[in-house]
Amino acid sequence: MKRLYLLLLSIAVLTIPSLAQQTVRKTLNFDQNWSFNLGDVSDGEKTDLNDSKWRKLNLPHDWSVEGEFSKDNPATPEGGALPGGIGWYRKTFTVAATSKNKQVYIAFDGVYQKSTVWINGHKLGFRPNGYISFRYNLTPYLNFGGQNTLAVKVDNSVQPNSRWYSGSGIYRNVWLITTNKLAVDNWGTYVTTPKVTEQKASVNLKIVVKNYVGKPQQLQLITSIFNQEGVIVATKKTNTVTIADSVINVNQDIEVSKPQLWSVDRPYLYRVVTKVLNAGVIADEYTTPLGIRYFEFDAYKGFFLNGKPLKILGVCDHHDLGSLGAALNYRALERQLQILKAMGCNGIRTSHNPPAPELLDLCDKMGFIVMDEAFDCWEWKKVTYDYHLFFKEWHKRDLEDQVLRDRNHPSIMIWSIGNEIPQQADSSALRIAPELTAIIHSLDKTRPITTANDRPDTSNKIVKSGAVDLIGYNYHEYNYAKFHDRYPGKKFIATETASGLETRGYYEMPSDSIRVWPERWDKPFIREGNNVSAYDNTRPPWGSTHEATWKVMKKYDFLSGMFIWTGFDYLGEPTPYSWPSRSSYFGIVDLAGFPKDVYYMYQSEWTTKPVLHIFPHWNWEPGKTVDVWAYYNNADEVELYLNGKSVGVKHKTGDDLHVMWRLKYEPGTLKAVSRKSGKVVLTSEIKTAGAPAKIELIADRKTIKADGSDLSFITAKILDKDGNVVPNADNAIQFKINGQAFIPATDNGNPVDHDSFKLSSRKAFHGLALAIVQSKLTPGVATLTASASGLPTASIKVTLVK
Repeated sequence: MKRLYLLLLSIAVLTIPSLAQQTVRKTLNFDQNWSFNLGDVSDGEKTDLNDSKWRKLNLPHDWSVEGEFSKDNPATPEGGALPGGIGWYRKTFTVAATSKNKQVYIAFDGVYQKSTVWINGHKLGFRPNGYISFRYNLTPYLNFGGQNTLAVKVDNSVQPNSRWYSGSGIYRNVWLITTNKLAVDNWGTYVTTPKVTEQKASVNLKIVVKNYVGKPQQLQLITSIFNQEGVIVATKKTNTVTIADSVINVNQDIEVSKPQLWSVDRPYLYRVVTKVLNAGVIADEYTTPLGIRYFEFDAYKGFFLNGKPLKILGVCDHHDLGSLGAALNYRALERQLQILKAMGCNGIRTSHNPPAPELLDLCDKMGFIVMDEAFDCWEWKKVTYDYHLFFKEWHKRDLEDQVLRDRNHPSIMIWSIGNEIPQQADSSALRIAPELTAIIHSLDKTRPITTANDRPDTSNKIVKSGAVDLIGYNYHEYNYAKFHDRYPGKKFIATETASGLETRGYYEMPSDSIRVWPERWDKPFIREGNNVSAYDNTRPPWGSTHEATWKVMKKYDFLSGMFIWTGFDYLGEPTPYSWPSRSSYFGIVDLAGFPKDVYYMYQSEWTTKPVLHIFPHWNWEPGKTVDVWAYYNNADEVELYLNGKSVGVKHKTGDDLHVMWRLKYEPGTLKAVSRKSGKVVLTSEIKTAGAPAKIELIADRKTIKADGSDLSFITAKILDKDGNVVPNADNAIQFKINGQAFIPATDNGNPVDHDSFKLSSRKAFHGLALAIVQSKLTPGVATLTASASGLPTASIKVTLVK
């Protein structure tokens, strides 16, 4: 009977009379056809300004990444050694006369930084925070049926203002939103699941409806929950409600039978669709994401998701997308998360700012637990011109906007109100920390709050304030085991760990000594090319190697999870802060997206997929002593052969995470065989490579969408005549493309390469380079060719489809 009732109710909901399509909510991507000028412009907001000679481009856009690397740029190498400045964006557009009785908004997902927005010469507002999303009401100032001019000034000229690469410009998406005068407010829903069992889930939905009609209105709200297959599984109808003033809050409780739970392994998503009816006609339709799950942090047993223990295996990542800079690209972000997921990663910390909305959408969809972080500083500065200049005036608005925007994402399970805040040591933290947590709790009480503390001792004033639910440790791994001696009964999260330093493909012997660089911390590496050995044996003074950190983390249940610094290398913050380096060495994956060797240590520990990874390469001076490491799992032992002769069987003992052989180099073939109970699990070979003989091109996807933004990441390998990667090859590769695509960037993962990412040529780095192919709007086939002096030209085809 209940099923019949739901079926009839679903039919009734779907057959409610609606107005013409243009009368309900429309969200239009507003990224196309902007005019841009780098440099300040007098009266750049005026409608009669002649911008015909300005550059034409599409958003998202980062002008800094288009510049030249220089240690003299005000951002300094810590900020990526790229230029900042002031930029102006303008767009001329029309709004139909039929929209005159509508509400029209412009929404920015992120502008770095200090943005001022005008419509038709009228100033809409100023936002200093470069990471926050915001919107303005255009309605009172529009010429309906006529021409309108939107102008945006972006000021990133006062530097340094960031401890990492920020990018410059309207670097995230922009949206034009049109609603009726009676509609759900911006970020106007809040969905929670107060009680979840296998039999049913209680879903609570709070809805804020805005009334611009100018007089009281009668409305009804009908909310339907759709499962992942698009079928309505529950519906709630709120009958006649009077909205006498401009805003009304409506509460709905809905029950979902036999819910499919969201988890990191099966991120099942529902969709909540709310219809606002006025006089029986749909005035608005608003969609809210829903993942049904429950979780808890236990002081002594760690983290539980849906009643099951789960260690959070996370990474920290900054917002840049490598050679694409800060400009948001959905596919580039998705690729990063796919690489991390394949490693076994299940968590992301948005260090140290609100992320792009697309990151949260992807984490919902792909199954990542998110720590959503707000600030890198409060009232005290870390960098001369950073956010501390605006904190007092803007922190409440910015934090409220972040929580309102993000709180419906099931992937978010932790809020962080700050990273390594200098006021950990000052009594002002006793005032600020409770204020920030109160702001969050006024909008969301379902998630714990933490701060990432680099001073996690008992003198920490943030912890003393009692404001945080989870005590976050940045590093201090040697104190993890004694956490409860320091904080009895408290809950732990490792907000930032490791900080291992590696250059992909570069190795120094011996491999089993740990190297720390404090005595020359502010000086260049005493290594040619600022290279750092990739054996996971190099760390900064504050951190530990990857293996040392994981050995502790895996040992204790109360250590609920970790966020490694970092998943990917990122622009800026070279460590040590030395030119000619212009990007970091911390990543498990390099800037181009090529995994470093330690990636396979995590994969062998964090996944059940069979792993056998041996390194280094096998091109050395005759007679040199070389250490060979193997990461493996699902096996009892690994036997290594050199030119067919066994050099020994190794197996992990104690808390070992790898095995090692020390050999005298002779050219030929290294072969590793892993076995379990005497049966072969995997085999892996590395061969001595000869001279470069050819280029191999490998696309991560050979078919992409002809939508103007989709990407194919194409790896170029320098091979010898037998197909082996030449480990020290640095051939200059020239990429060319024809067809309905272009090359937005090239890269190689080298932290000291100063060639512009926008060039279509790139030197190989340890045998690898990357060319990114971006679609245009017409379907067809695009052909990428790669050529290098003395080598035959290689080509690969990418198909573009609608």
